[in-house]
Amino acid sequence: MSDNLSLKTFVVLMKAAKSIEELIKKDISSHGMKSSDFAVIEAVYSKGRQTIRQISEAVLINTGSITYVIDKLENNGLVERVDCKEDRRVVYIQITDKGKKLMDEIFPKHQQVIEALFEGVTSEEKEIVLDVLKKVGRKGEALR
Repeated sequence: MSDNLSLKTFVVLMKAAKSIEELIKKDISSHGMKSSDFAVIEAVYSKGRQTIRQISEAVLINTGSITYVIDKLENNGLVERVDCKEDRRVVYIQITDKGKKLMDEIFPKHQQVIEALFEGVTSEEKEIVLDVLKKVGRKGEALR
């Protein structure tokens, strides 16, 4: 019975993830962006300047693909590369004034979509979901 419940939980989790992903893609595209572009610019908007590796780890995009996304965002004047004074091998990515202005406009709208998604879910339920997903995620990492 437990195995059956695990399988059912997995299927529901995957369906929920797909539904959420489609909703978020639709929201982001309504602002004229692709999900990968939004993820990168949101990372530097929220956390400040970061290395390409830090951004890659945060948004789960491999470094080869992320360079293309950063190039595109840089060409549009939304982010810029800044050399590290202490280590010439390190290059930081930071948001520009134009990028910050854009995110100041669209991020609150994006956040409202996420809030609507969790409407009717109590804080306690959100904490439980967080704990369970972290536990499952750690187990998945261990089994890889």
